[in-house]
Amino acid sequence: MKSDIAGGDEPTGSVPVVSPSDSRVTISGAEVAGEVVDSAAVDPNSMLPHWTEAPTGQVPIVVAREAAEAIDPWAAIPAPAWREGEADWVAHEDQFDASVLADDTPEATWTIAAPEVEAEAILEETPRPEPQREFRTRRMQSRDMMAGRAARKTGRSVSTATLTGIAMGVVVLVLFELGTWPVAILIMGILGLAAAEAYAVYRSVGAHPATILGIVGTVTVALAVFEKGPAAIGAVTFLMLSLGFVWYMNAERRIDVMDGLGATLFVYAWIGIVGSYGLAIVSPRTFPHHNGLTIMLGVIMLTAANDSGALFIGRAVGKRPLSPALSPNKTLEGALGGMLVTVIVSLVILPLMAPWGFANAFIFALVLSCVVPIGDLFESMVKRTLGVKDIGRILPGHGGILDRVDGLLFALPTAYYLAQLIHLK
Repeated sequence: MKSDIAGGDEPTGSVPVVSPSDSRVTISGAEVAGEVVDSAAVDPNSMLPHWTEAPTGQVPIVVAREAAEAIDPWAAIPAPAWREGEADWVAHEDQFDASVLADDTPEATWTIAAPEVEAEAILEETPRPEPQREFRTRRMQSRDMMAGRAARKTGRSVSTATLTGIAMGVVVLVLFELGTWPVAILIMGILGLAAAEAYAVYRSVGAHPATILGIVGTVTVALAVFEKGPAAIGAVTFLMLSLGFVWYMNAERRIDVMDGLGATLFVYAWIGIVGSYGLAIVSPRTFPHHNGLTIMLGVIMLTAANDSGALFIGRAVGKRPLSPALSPNKTLEGALGGMLVTVIVSLVILPLMAPWGFANAFIFALVLSCVVPIGDLFESMVKRTLGVKDIGRILPGHGGILDRVDGLLFALPTAYYLAQLIHLK
């Protein structure tokens, strides 16, 4: 609000005094402060001396000690006493009253009210929902993954297996005589069939691999390695991983992606990437003058010699299992016998073919004799884990394609890098 000064009058310098007789201010329900008188009496003995007086040395107390002790509820409890010896405990034992710690609060009692009849009727009429179980694509595994799993039996016909092996050998020799591309097509076909067998086994135990994507990826990486070398494996693998993600992202039903995509990529790496080194060996980019075909044929012969020697010598004199948990029928004596037969074949047959020599053939025989059994045991571990006897049945007396080339898969990358190391060209 505006004052009189704001109205245009000149300031006088005086301060207005507000009083009950001032007509300009109206105060209702109030009294003038100067007229209010405190009627409370002040005890002069409790007043502090004026600050100008000399100090007396006394400490003032606001409330009398007797009054404080009467009001204070803790006054009845004695002060803490220092107890060091046994006499101190006896002397002060009568000063502590344990009743001060007693709790007079009554204990709470719990009663369970009987349910009403209407509530019981509702519970009886309402059906109990079935327990919901998380959807799984794999059957539950026991603590012992190898318990109750199938083991390879020896009831196969040796004569049937021998005839099948001879027929496969003839087909392989004819295709190697025809040239590089027939052999490359043969290898890609074998890898595609082996991948199809592996995916079929995974589906049989409840997994959901991307079978078509995996087979196409296996053949694609083999063809890429044949044209561009092992450097193409990274690009095809990244493409395989990306397409696998898109595949399972658009799946019609919710499945376990680890069982699906994991199985797809595992078979692709085991058969596609590892097996593609066979295409790297026969490719003219790696070994000119068609020496890659001779090296590949030598690797196949050494692998077959190791498998055959381990089988027959192991059956004859084998006693100590090489890995009882994975393959109880493979013995240490059979592995040593397979190495012996492999060395003999390498020194008798391989030097007849260029660019093989006695030294190179002997080195290959020793190295492959250690690697081929590992590939065989690796497939046995997969079959034991999945609980199957054979991965396929396309070859009479041998099982499937993958059962026949399990050791060769591990021999192919070993032979490729070993040939580069010892300059076998």
